[in-house]
Amino acid sequence: MSEQQIPAVPETPVPQEPRPAPGDRRVLRAVLRWTAALVVFAVAGTATAYGITRMERTGLPGLATRPDGRWEYPRIVRPPLPAGRPAPFAHRNEAAVHYADLRKLVLPAPKGAKADPALAGDHGWVEPKAYLAEYASKDDRDTLRGELTDHGLRHIAARGWTMPDGTRTRIYLLQFETGLIAGEVQQDEFTGYQNPTLALRGAASNAMDASYPTAAVDGHGLVEEFAEQKPYGAEQVRQAYIASGDVIALVVQSRAGGAKEIPFQQTVVLQQQLLG
Repeated sequence: MSEQQIPAVPETPVPQEPRPAPGDRRVLRAVLRWTAALVVFAVAGTATAYGITRMERTGLPGLATRPDGRWEYPRIVRPPLPAGRPAPFAHRNEAAVHYADLRKLVLPAPKGAKADPALAGDHGWVEPKAYLAEYASKDDRDTLRGELTDHGLRHIAARGWTMPDGTRTRIYLLQFETGLIAGEVQQDEFTGYQNPTLALRGAASNAMDASYPTAAVDGHGLVEEFAEQKPYGAEQVRQAYIASGDVIALVVQSRAGGAKEIPFQQTVVLQQQLLG
């Protein structure tokens, strides 16, 4: 089967009426506050979108402004599906299973990144302990280990890198048997109404980041983004959980002096699209 081309960007963002998330979860934020940062994402057509990733912002009509901090990612394509298997959100895929190789659904590193060898694992797979090490409390790690086992965690795929400015990125994809199970884990274990349920290492005080461009969410997933609040320690930590069918993704970025908003949101948007 030929590769499925991912548009590098969502369609032109249009403010939407807020719609309730499952259960008692918070209402998705519907006001797009990051329009300027995502203007380039709205260009239609794969070839055009790919060309934009290779062009300077000043070379684009109407965008002759200073660079806004986006990273230069390689061309993003969804991996091929096994013969006869449906896409994760196809009508006949009632369990919302990602049949493509999970390791190829992890966002590739941008230009200039130095790979994190600790997350290379066995050709892209990592053991649960590598993922659990992101959490600060031993009690939380022990409890979460048991919950993941009880809910039939299948695989964890991961990738990490460091940019020249010192920003460290870690992405983990956790795959379960069905979308229903993954949804239960997401709701019960990871995110509360305003704060993440489990604290990450180095992120003592977190709050929901209302600046995330909800118009970038394609309707197949739930994105919940949090930022460590001042005063933070040696680094600021940003984190996002993405629920997409049978997969839960954790995206973490940290940087001394402050983790920048735009490259983090860019990374989360692209990872969500790759899963969608």
